[in-house]
Amino acid sequence: MIFKPTKQDLEQLTQMGLTVESVQQQINNFKAGFPKSHLDDAATPTNHGILCLNEKEIARYEKQYRTLARGKKILKFVPASGAATRMFKDLYSFTATYFGVATNFEKEFPEVKKFLEHLRSFAFYNDLKSCMQRADLDIDEYMRRGDYSTVINFLLKEQYLGYGNLPKALLKFHRYGEVQRTPLEEHIVEGALYARNTDGTVNLHFTISPEHRAAFRRKIAEVKQYYESTFGIKLKITFSEQKHYTDTIAVDEQNNPVRDDNGRLMFRPGGHGALIENLNEQRADLIFIKNIDNVVPDWMKHTTVIYKQVLAGMLLELREKTFDALRALNGKPDKRTLNKFIRFAKEELNIMVPEGCDAKTLHDLLNRPMRICGMVKNLGEPGGGPFYTIDSKGRRSLQVVESAQVNHNDPQQENIFQASTHFNPVDLVCSTKNYRGRYFDLRQYVDPQTGFISKKTKGALTVKSQELPGLWNGAMANWITLFVEVPVATFNPVKTVNDLLRKEHLEG
Repeated sequence: MIFKPTKQDLEQLTQMGLTVESVQQQINNFKAGFPKSHLDDAATPTNHGILCLNEKEIARYEKQYRTLARGKKILKFVPASGAATRMFKDLYSFTATYFGVATNFEKEFPEVKKFLEHLRSFAFYNDLKSCMQRADLDIDEYMRRGDYSTVINFLLKEQYLGYGNLPKALLKFHRYGEVQRTPLEEHIVEGALYARNTDGTVNLHFTISPEHRAAFRRKIAEVKQYYESTFGIKLKITFSEQKHYTDTIAVDEQNNPVRDDNGRLMFRPGGHGALIENLNEQRADLIFIKNIDNVVPDWMKHTTVIYKQVLAGMLLELREKTFDALRALNGKPDKRTLNKFIRFAKEELNIMVPEGCDAKTLHDLLNRPMRICGMVKNLGEPGGGPFYTIDSKGRRSLQVVESAQVNHNDPQQENIFQASTHFNPVDLVCSTKNYRGRYFDLRQYVDPQTGFISKKTKGALTVKSQELPGLWNGAMANWITLFVEVPVATFNPVKTVNDLLRKEHLEG
């Protein structure tokens, strides 16, 4: 299908920063589909795909972090876009179908039953109770009467507590006596514990949706002085929004562009992979990346803090060695020196070095952004994992691969996928500067073939959209990558509201 834009289309594309050529390429992707990843092996501790550190190494890297981070700019980057609607999916379904009578509450609404039975355990309970009191309603009376829909509506609806429309960052997750904290605040505390700069500054960057910017600013204004005083820090918090030019066009099942009721082309956000653009704008020597909902109360933070420092210490040490190698390779190294750095690339950075590699080729292999990714043992969580893959040029490398990128109909590929022992919790430490002190253009290290196509219904119409290469998989496909096992205690995401009832999220 050849995309032939109207005058209105051209104006719309110009406003979004898109070109006709880029939209045509997106349509071509729908037609051709994205190739599946070629898995060569699951990355595991036994084949050196995942490093497992002993106590001595953990202590050494902790110390290295404290030493090598001095004077360097440290940043914590937190993807925090979107509303928390999916977190309350079961509650929304309940209010749409429950009319006061349930033949078997346990069977029909088990997650809602659990939510209601433990309502007082949630950190937001007092806010919900107060919200209902302002409307002259008694939450206890409504619970006794079984008018659960009213209670849930007061929690979710925008005119009341509005939790269904707020971002996860601004929901109250944890309780400390009479005080409650949001994930935004927990990330501030984490930043104070492991991402403090030498001058006491804690730099945090949140990617947000434009409609939530004002709410983020209000919350920060409310808590900033308290956390600065409590931890003796100076907070520098910045925001960015997903770029419109990373949106992808929506098409029908015949790959024709879909239009809205006003005749305008319909676009969808390009997924978290679009955030490589936001990361590319950050200026820091060391960047921690962690999802907004993976936070724990203070009594659980110790392990997280240790392993963040360990990953960072390892990164900084390996980066110094890599920079030394690059400076030597920039001259005319003798064969002995070249072989020394080839061994370093293979043994310490797990890079596949071609036979007969010369100094220039090795220089190019080493002169790339670098990341160390924490990996937890797979306990059945859905999502991506660590693998050795082969790209279209026959190069073997470590990659995070999502299930949607795997050809599950191929028995060999499925066997490799099932052999994976670890899971990607999105726990990254990154270096985006080269040995000359300049920042890499991260967009040059994306594998554009690692996107995938998703389908959604819009009325009676099936609409297809594209997910750009994910931030921690395809968008970082050509980075130097190492995987390190981290304890499962560092991974405590909140995907549904009832996850907050896990012991890891309740008061210690």
